[in-house]
Amino acid sequence: MTDLVAIADTLAADLAGLSFSPPVAHVYNPLIYAREPHAAYLSRFGSPPKEALFVGMNPGPWGMAQTGVPFGEIAVVTEWLGITGTVTRPAGEHPKKRVDGFACRRSEVSGRRLWGLIRERFGTPERFFTRFFVANYCPLLFLTADGGNITPDKLRRGEQEPLFAACDLALRRTVELLRPQVVIGVGGFAEARCREALADLGIEVGRIIHPSPASPAANRDWAGTALQQLHGLGVDF
Repeated sequence: MTDLVAIADTLAADLAGLSFSPPVAHVYNPLIYAREPHAAYLSRFGSPPKEALFVGMNPGPWGMAQTGVPFGEIAVVTEWLGITGTVTRPAGEHPKKRVDGFACRRSEVSGRRLWGLIRERFGTPERFFTRFFVANYCPLLFLTADGGNITPDKLRRGEQEPLFAACDLALRRTVELLRPQVVIGVGGFAEARCREALADLGIEVGRIIHPSPASPAANRDWAGTALQQLHGLGVDF
């Protein structure tokens, strides 16, 4: 078991006792039901040190929720990263957001954009992961009764506090293990949480635009904007 796998297992256990009130009706934790491919990703690509750590917000319904890999667009995970594994079903699954694992036919646009840029710039996973790693701040997917997505920033404050405390601790342990020179939040929420969680570690925290199609700016030229922002952070990408 690698250290990153131990961190993930501890986080999953810390989150197991949390409960969430309406509008949250369903909570998926891929660290549990997709542990096999998630652990494979951590073990294969998470060896320290890393030059920079990218941190996303939380799983998308057609990405990490299916594969256990952050921004885990199915085709990228299987064909480029070479990761597969057993994925079971989350408790209380919503019929509109079924977990079919690697049989899922839906595409995660955010993952397609992020990993597409990485693949274009680096060619092989090994060239990328020698210097970088991609993680998510929060491993839980939250859904409403009608299957709508709820991002962690929209949770009730009293429910955010224990969630963020556990996720902050896992992020700190990840950073202490990987020893990145810079931590890059993918989007504003991830950047804000990284700044708070890592405030006393003396590590530079930056941000790139989130690749979500819900963002008009991301739909104009996400890759070009992200590369400009990375250059501004002094990251040779």
